[in-house]
Amino acid sequence: MPFPPDPIRPEPTSSDQSCPLPLPFPDTAGLPAFSAARAAADAQGGGQRYERPPWPRPARYGLHLLLFLVTLLTTTLAGVTLARNTFLSAYLLPFELLRQPLAQVWLALRPGLWYAGPFLAVLTVHEFGHYFTARYNRIGATLPYFIPLPLGFGTFGAVIRIKDRIYSRREFFDVGLAGPLAGFVVAVAVLAYGLTHLPPLDYLFRIHPDYRIYGTEYARHAYQNLPAGSVLTLGQPLLFQGMAALLADPARLPHPNEVLHYPVLVAGVFSLFFTALNLLPIGQLDGGHIVYGLLGTRRAARVSLVLFVGFIFYAGLGLFSLTSDTDTWLYGAGPYALYLWAVLRRAMPTARRALLLAAAVWLGQIALSSGFPGLEGNPGWLLFGLLLARATGIFHPPAPDERPLSAGRKVLGWVMLVIFVLCFAPSPVVIQ
Repeated sequence: MPFPPDPIRPEPTSSDQSCPLPLPFPDTAGLPAFSAARAAADAQGGGQRYERPPWPRPARYGLHLLLFLVTLLTTTLAGVTLARNTFLSAYLLPFELLRQPLAQVWLALRPGLWYAGPFLAVLTVHEFGHYFTARYNRIGATLPYFIPLPLGFGTFGAVIRIKDRIYSRREFFDVGLAGPLAGFVVAVAVLAYGLTHLPPLDYLFRIHPDYRIYGTEYARHAYQNLPAGSVLTLGQPLLFQGMAALLADPARLPHPNEVLHYPVLVAGVFSLFFTALNLLPIGQLDGGHIVYGLLGTRRAARVSLVLFVGFIFYAGLGLFSLTSDTDTWLYGAGPYALYLWAVLRRAMPTARRALLLAAAVWLGQIALSSGFPGLEGNPGWLLFGLLLARATGIFHPPAPDERPLSAGRKVLGWVMLVIFVLCFAPSPVVIQ
C-alpha cells in the first residue's frame, strides 16, 4: 500500500524523479550516479523521461526470490570449499557432488549450510535495515537483490534500489546507518554462538588426522616447512580477538590457520568484514552517509578524500621499490600508472592536480617500500578502490535540507565509526 504524501517532504516533480540519488555500494551497486548532464537533458526535454513500464509484481518478487536461492546455493558451496581450505574452487564442487549418492551429497553440504545460513542472515538483516528505514521515511525502495558469486565468499553482497530522491541530511544518515547497525547486531550474535559452541579438538583431528599425535600442541609442530601459498588464514579484527578471549574455551579455540574449518566462525568473521566494508567513511558507502550526516558536505568531502588516498596508498604499498626486479617495472609500471590516474582523477578537479597526486602517491609508496622492505599493503583492495572511484564516487552529494543532526544521532554516528575500527581487518584473507 503506498504511503500518503509527507507534508514536510516536497512532492517530487518529474525532474526530481529523473535524477535519484543512489545509496552506496553494495546497497546500490550498478546504479547510475546522479548526472548533471542527464538532468540538463531532461530539463531541455520538458522534464519528461520515457521508461520501460515496471515488471508485474509476481515477476519482481520472483526475481528477488530466485537471486536469493541462487546465492544460497553459491554460499553453501563456498562454505564447503572454505572448510576444505580450497578458497577458489567452488565452481568445481557441483561436478564432484553429482557423482555421489544423495545421502553423501547432504553430508557434504551440511558444513556449507552452517556457513551460508548465518552469513545470509546478516546480509538480509542489513539490507532490510536500509529498506524499512527508507520506507519509514516515505522513501521508495526495492526489496534486496542478492548477488551470487561462484567463488570466494559465495556472494558479492546484496543491494536495494532507492527509487526516490533523498531530501535531507538526516534521512541520508538514518538510511545509511540502519543497515550496518542491524547487521552488526546479528553478526555479533553469530560470532558469540560460534565461539561458545566450539566442537572438541577431535573435530579438527578428523579433518587433519596427522595432527592427532601432537594433541593440543599441534600448532607448535604442524606448520613447520609448509610450502608457500599452501595456507589460507582469515584476518582477525579486534572485535573477534576480544570476543574469542572472553567467550571461547582456550582448549577448543582453533589456531588462526584452522578457523576456515569452522563454518559458523567463518560466517561471523566475514559478517564483520562486510559490516566494516560498508562502514568505510568514503563517498556514498554507508560510512560515507554517516560522516556526511555528522560533518556536512565540505568536511565530509575532505575526510573522504584523505581516507580514499590513504586507502589507495595502503593497497599498493610494496608493489614497487628500488629493489624490484626489471620485469616488475617493465610489465607492471605502465598498468599501475594508468590505474592511479583512473582512480585519482575522480578525486581532483583538474587533470594536472590528479597527475601530481598520482605521482606523489607512487613516489611515497616506492620510498616507504624501499626503506622498509617487509612493509606490504594488500593489492586486493585496488579493485575495490577502482569501484569506489568509478562507480559510486568518492564524494557524497549534498541534500537540499542541510540541517545538522540531533545530539543523539551524532553520538550514534560516532559509535558506528568505532564499530568500523573494531570490525575492520586490513587483510581479510591472507595466503601464507
